[in-house]
Amino acid sequence: MLKVFMYCLMKASHTEYKQLVGMTFIDLKPGQFVFGRSKSASELNMKESTVWKYMKLLEKLDSISLNSNNKFSVVTVGKWGNYQSHDNDEEQQNNNKITSKEQQNNTNKNLKNLKNSSSSGSSQEDVIDFYHQNLQIGVTSSPYVYEQIHHWIEDLDSDLVIAAMKLSAKKEKKGFDYTEGILKKWVEAGVQTIDDARKFEKSFKNNGHKGTKKRPSKEDFDLSE
Repeated sequence: MLKVFMYCLMKASHTEYKQLVGMTFIDLKPGQFVFGRSKSASELNMKESTVWKYMKLLEKLDSISLNSNNKFSVVTVGKWGNYQSHDNDEEQQNNNKITSKEQQNNTNKNLKNLKNSSSSGSSQEDVIDFYHQNLQIGVTSSPYVYEQIHHWIEDLDSDLVIAAMKLSAKKEKKGFDYTEGILKKWVEAGVQTIDDARKFEKSFKNNGHKGTKKRPSKEDFDLSE
């Protein structure tokens, strides 16, 4: 779902303009874009049904709104202004002068970076799926949380984020705050791999909590489950 939401952010317009769809001009406002299932599925390298399922879920979360007809949908990103930086006003004015061809090239490049942002064994979708199944239950979902998860995947990698989530799940710590606390400790300690994380947790528990908690086992970081 994070992948689809990031796609919406990248496709949304920054200014008001008219887009020709078929023989009709569509008036778009900042934060809006014209969405077609087939085109978006191709750009995201996902099934049309999967893309639409995530779009409807984002709508339920009030992250986006959909105004659909039998040909296309106009998507409006919720709280669009929150995702914009006032420091980028001048840059945005320059971006508005970019040709439509350059805009398409930039969009394609951003999508490629998004797809390849995790070079580890686990993908971004694996991380989000694990979060949904183990930590998000009973917790109000928020696009901000998914942004935080995305940032941590970029800073470390998917395997480490899942490993931290597994430790949170074992302690029944719902949401992402506890997981983020683990990741921050790992960054401060210079953890870069699963082996580093395992050694850190073993050392931390032996030195700081000796005799009170069992040592983390290899299964604590087993990503094959």
